[in-house]
Amino acid sequence: MDVRFAPKNLSALLQVSTDALVILWPDSLPAEKAPSWPQTLMEWVLQLQNAQVFLPGVGKWAATPGAGLAKAKQVVVVGVGGGSAKDVRKAVLAAFGVLKAAGVRAASLSLDLLPECGPQQIRAACQAAWDATYEYTHTKPTAKTRHLEKLTLAHGAQPEGVRWVAEASAISKGVELAKEWANRPANHATPVLLAEAATQLAQHRNMQVEVLSHKDVAKLAMGAFLAVAQGSEQPLRFIVIRYTGAAKDAAPVVLIGKGITFDTGGISIKPAPEMDEMKFDMSGAASVLGAFEAIGRIQPRLNVVGLIPACENMPDGRAVKPGDVVTSMSGQTIEILNTDAEGRLVLCDALTYAERFKPDHIIDIATLTGACVIALGHTRSGLFSNSETLLTKLVKAGEEAQDLCWPMPLDEEYGEGLKSSFADMANVAGRPGGSISAAKFLEKFAGKHRWAHLDIAGTAWRSGAAKGATGRPVGLLVQHVLTCANSVEVGGPSKKHKTKSAD
Repeated sequence: MDVRFAPKNLSALLQVSTDALVILWPDSLPAEKAPSWPQTLMEWVLQLQNAQVFLPGVGKWAATPGAGLAKAKQVVVVGVGGGSAKDVRKAVLAAFGVLKAAGVRAASLSLDLLPECGPQQIRAACQAAWDATYEYTHTKPTAKTRHLEKLTLAHGAQPEGVRWVAEASAISKGVELAKEWANRPANHATPVLLAEAATQLAQHRNMQVEVLSHKDVAKLAMGAFLAVAQGSEQPLRFIVIRYTGAAKDAAPVVLIGKGITFDTGGISIKPAPEMDEMKFDMSGAASVLGAFEAIGRIQPRLNVVGLIPACENMPDGRAVKPGDVVTSMSGQTIEILNTDAEGRLVLCDALTYAERFKPDHIIDIATLTGACVIALGHTRSGLFSNSETLLTKLVKAGEEAQDLCWPMPLDEEYGEGLKSSFADMANVAGRPGGSISAAKFLEKFAGKHRWAHLDIAGTAWRSGAAKGATGRPVGLLVQHVLTCANSVEVGGPSKKHKTKSAD
């Protein structure tokens, strides 16, 4: 989708020929600005309100043919409440859901009546339009697509609009890439295919991609990663993405994504119902790909490294068994009591590998535990960190990106259940506090580095009739990277990044 910003007020936008004009309408309009509003449009909306056809409320909408009101073929007004970024997102999702059903190809979106129109509102509007119009088609060759091809966001007095829309569009493309790969069935998203997708990122400036094979991983002595992969016919891949936006010796931010392209649970096999959804178990990896897609387009002044350990977890005769003891890359031994707790095994070796980059801090992202879904549901991702400063920054980034997370505890007592009689640690510690003990396991491999863990098991995809990937937490990750790029705390002094258009 081609997304642009136009410095046009609502009156000017009414004179633009397009398929549809969407107007975000707040619950209350400032009376002092009334003389500048298009009177014909105002009278139409007032009639709708008097007839109780268009009522106050976020996402409430009304539509009419544009004749007599605008040059657009269709005019849609949608309630945006008080105009917060959250309200904007809900309103645009509602309106563009209507446009998608109607097969609209080109649309304009007026932000002119918003009480405040800053970067958060513009990002929310842009990303919501992308979300509402996304369609998965990779394995649906006969599907009739209804893609929105052109979108113009407009505001009459916002000089930063072009930059903000370019940035929001880059993030939206990243979210779409994450959705696309998480949605693909496991036979269309094998570790090898995932690695091929990663190599495409090298088309961006300042970005390099390296793919390590089974032989390479074995030389590195990644015993935990190898143990998970050994039951599958699909060869593993370890993907390394490097974006160099600052001095080469500046400490990078490292993002690690769990890349289990299908998870049967291994010998500790999962129940059959809904096992198809375990194709989403590589959503952490997909979010890293998506984050780097956005980073490559925005080109922030920061170094960022992405690591993706990708493999399947299958119950073959060669598969690792409950009670087996493996040696991780760090040299610590692990008793595998449950082969369905495999994500932490591939991540622990990636955490050790990350040390070679001398990172400023590390963030791992994983659909790690069902326990996190029980704790937080599907609204917020679980956030764990050994650094209060990093934890606070990530919570703030999530709020700014409307990609929410919630701080979880890491008390030492939660790690007691990981003790083993036969190894340095076990890979599980029982059901109570399961998401926390999983994080405690990973913490053992973070060393002295500032580290955070995002458990996205409840937020990476939706089940039911609307089954599909959400693309989370790409927005949170990119917002955090941009914040770091504008800070002197990562990689030394840095000037504010400049947003650039797509490569």
